[in-house]
Amino acid sequence: MGRLTANEPTCKGITMSSATSCVEDLSSLLARQKSAFASAGRVSGETRRQRLQQVIDLLVHNHAALTQAIDQDFGGRPAGFSLMNDVLGALASLKHARDHLQDWMPDEPRQMFSPYDQLGATAWVMYQPKGTVGILGTWNAPLYTLLSPLASALAAGNRAILKPSEVVPRTARLLADLCAEHLDPLVVAVVNGGPELGEAFSSQPFDHLVFTGSTAIGRQVMGSAAKNLVPVTLELGGKSPVIVSASADLNKAAFSIAAAKASNGGQICINPDLVHVPKARLESFLEALRSAYRDLNPTVAGNPDVVAVVNQRHLQRVESLVEDAQARGARVECLPEPLAVDTQDRRRPLRVVVDPAPESSIMQEEIFGPAMVVLGYDDLDQVIAQINAGPRPLALYYFGEDAQEQRHVLEHTLSGGVTLNDVMMHAALHDAPFGGVGASGMGHYHGREGFLEFSHMRTVFKASAHDPRREWGLLPPYGEHYLAAMLAGVTSD
Repeated sequence: MGRLTANEPTCKGITMSSATSCVEDLSSLLARQKSAFASAGRVSGETRRQRLQQVIDLLVHNHAALTQAIDQDFGGRPAGFSLMNDVLGALASLKHARDHLQDWMPDEPRQMFSPYDQLGATAWVMYQPKGTVGILGTWNAPLYTLLSPLASALAAGNRAILKPSEVVPRTARLLADLCAEHLDPLVVAVVNGGPELGEAFSSQPFDHLVFTGSTAIGRQVMGSAAKNLVPVTLELGGKSPVIVSASADLNKAAFSIAAAKASNGGQICINPDLVHVPKARLESFLEALRSAYRDLNPTVAGNPDVVAVVNQRHLQRVESLVEDAQARGARVECLPEPLAVDTQDRRRPLRVVVDPAPESSIMQEEIFGPAMVVLGYDDLDQVIAQINAGPRPLALYYFGEDAQEQRHVLEHTLSGGVTLNDVMMHAALHDAPFGGVGASGMGHYHGREGFLEFSHMRTVFKASAHDPRREWGLLPPYGEHYLAAMLAGVTSD
């Protein structure tokens, strides 16, 4: 497979000569999917299960080629990690949806209002598919961010068009080829292209749109979708904070955070960015963090267990964040040890920026790489106030054994999700919703909540045979007792 540049537009896995051709093909594909959806009518549970199983089989039979493509795109990403993060993560979402959708699908009876409940009227809610869902994936989890929301969309009976990130072109091309070979394009299709196609994608009249990426691009996607009144699910990341309390086991906290920062080179949307540690325990925490990280990655240069930063542009962005903080007087620790820059290798040690100036770029921007910030604090409520003063994070983490303090943190902060005494674990719950709040996103996928996200909840009222409103004087011409009867109902009990 030849090298594909990030700016080379492709459609359905085939290289095209212009972005215009891609957009035309996308619009045509969407129109054909919508037509097929309208013609098919009800989507049975068995059909939904079959569609999910086809995606499962595609992953199972082609995992080696897909993990190899991801490794090549990153310039170094262990096959085992790609299997765990992307293949097994997506399979878990797909299988959970496959195995539970029959329980989610039935109509739900709703309570009737009096006196129609006594006259034979009934009501229920139908869970109907919306139509075609557009899914814009990201490069850091190039399979998972496409196929995990796809699991919810297919479970709800929808069709889908996927657009992988152009930052991982080999993976994107291979996924498009595999889907074209094994899946009905009128059910699931893949289109590939650069930023121009991404912009056009979010401007299409989908029935629902999913985007995973930065908050800045999320705003653009939502703005484009709004022109067609397309509902959106946005998973946008942000600066996920960690609170290490005075009652925390420092070694446990340090190990969990080190393992998270070693995972995918820190290139994960719920990776901890800001770690708040009591000032009295700051140096002990840093020493425990160094020890834990060294145990995981004794070396960095040439270490096949270390995931490289995905490309030179992202590497320079992370380096600039650290350099800016250092220039403003911050202390920077390098774990496990300083590394001479190798222009041929984008693996980097973990940079720990200690107490940077508030105006530092690293305090404002999501890091999304092998760096983190450690901040000493005196008062927990000041930490909570600082967290609440910023954009709502996608994840929040708390380490500590004080149950009352733990509850205080939960009740006085707001984030997409929370993990207590560890990090990033809540996102692996396939029977619980995953999503953001505020600047970190909106909507959910995973579990029944994902099924509901991609379903239209349609209320149905079935009238009774007899309509008593005229005999009760509730229809014009109104009698002398009508107003009195209405006023009699205006009560506070």
